[in-house]
Amino acid sequence: MTTAEPLRRWVTARARTVSARARILLWLLIVMAVALAAVALATRSVLLRDADHRINGLLAQETNEFANFVRQGFDPGTGQQFTDPNPLLKVFLARQYPDPDEELIGLVDKPAEDEPFVKEQSRDHGMRHPLVKDRASLTKVFNSPDASGVLRRPGGEVRWAKVPIEPANGHPPAAFVVAVHPAGEREKANDVFHMLLAISGVALLMTTGIGWVVAGRILRPVRLVRTTAAQLTEQDLTQRIPVEGRDDIAALAETFNAMLDRLERAFAAQREFVDDAGHELRTPITIVRGHLELMGDDPAEREETVRIVMEELDRMSRIVEDLLLLAKAERPDFVSPEPVQTGELTADVFVKARALGERDWQLAGVVDAEVALDPQRITQAMVQLAQNAVQHTTMGQRVSIGSRDEGDRIELYVADSGPGVQPQDAEVIFERFRRGTARRGSRATGAGLGLAIVKAIAEGHGGRVELRPTDGGGATFVLVLQKEATP
Repeated sequence: MTTAEPLRRWVTARARTVSARARILLWLLIVMAVALAAVALATRSVLLRDADHRINGLLAQETNEFANFVRQGFDPGTGQQFTDPNPLLKVFLARQYPDPDEELIGLVDKPAEDEPFVKEQSRDHGMRHPLVKDRASLTKVFNSPDASGVLRRPGGEVRWAKVPIEPANGHPPAAFVVAVHPAGEREKANDVFHMLLAISGVALLMTTGIGWVVAGRILRPVRLVRTTAAQLTEQDLTQRIPVEGRDDIAALAETFNAMLDRLERAFAAQREFVDDAGHELRTPITIVRGHLELMGDDPAEREETVRIVMEELDRMSRIVEDLLLLAKAERPDFVSPEPVQTGELTADVFVKARALGERDWQLAGVVDAEVALDPQRITQAMVQLAQNAVQHTTMGQRVSIGSRDEGDRIELYVADSGPGVQPQDAEVIFERFRRGTARRGSRATGAGLGLAIVKAIAEGHGGRVELRPTDGGGATFVLVLQKEATP
């Protein structure tokens, strides 16, 4: 086991203790916090970039204005172009109104004096650490070969640009300097950034409350699913979730209810199977046990007991096979439809049914149509109906087998000329282990599962089985199957 495995298990265990509502809210807050922080940082970055662009534009504008003034300006005292840098700088600086974070400085070298240069500025500034009072920084700017640069001083960063004034007619060197302090612009950007963070914090608090309420409403059906699942037992599967709306949560509730319906049917089928099996198998087991307990030493008696035991065991075997078949009827693969010619299927059933007994077998009618059905299951149902007809008729009586087209459906039927079915028995003969209160004939045997199997096969095809009277007397059992387009 790696060292990360215990940590992963701990995180998983902790995650299970946190409700889905809290996890949804937590992820929502994380996403919103990241998004709001990204917006605040992006806004600060944009403001700082705009400040840099403004400073660069300001430096270029001021230096261009001074360069144009040097080329085109005239000394008001002489009416000629400036030759001395001192009046040039004084006149230009007197006409300028710098921004609050801007300094316009004129520098003139004095090599013969202790002071290296004289400083002139356009206006007094209220800034705490102006460049004009920083002798060392001014010297560095004046002596720099670059036209612009950045000074990082203890008193704050300064962006500068200068226009050198070439000495002429014995005048000393001079320069015009534009200095901008970006601290003010950066403070504004930081103020906006902090304000956005404060607004984001308020938004997150509001989102926490609103998200908690909304998540609770959204997860309410999920809590109902959990509560309903906790209340379910094998004896009580009737709980259902109310479905509201048409969203994914409603679809979840519908799916859960459908699952409960299937579970309820499955448990009911299981209980019915157990009850039916116990009820029907108890009789042959009792008969077998009783005869074995009373069996004597007489060979004839032993032979008769063995015969009775074998008959009861065969009956038990048929009951078990029928019960298993009915249990499979609940499975989705109970039938496997395929394109089948009903005429050929009807003829095959007729041939197989004739071996069930000596009756007046008749192929009443055949329809040639291609229908999607399971030929083995339909044959099983039709043979079962034929067997049922044989059990309730006597030798020589008529039994008809046929198929017919009824528009949007196909009907396959077995009609006999026996005593028919009593009205009080018509509704119960298709139930398991129910043969009706009045038997149609003395030859009927079995556990009463045959017609239940026929009904299960018909319903597995999406159809039904019907009982109808036969002209002249008797009973007609009809498989009603819907037509389906085959590929």
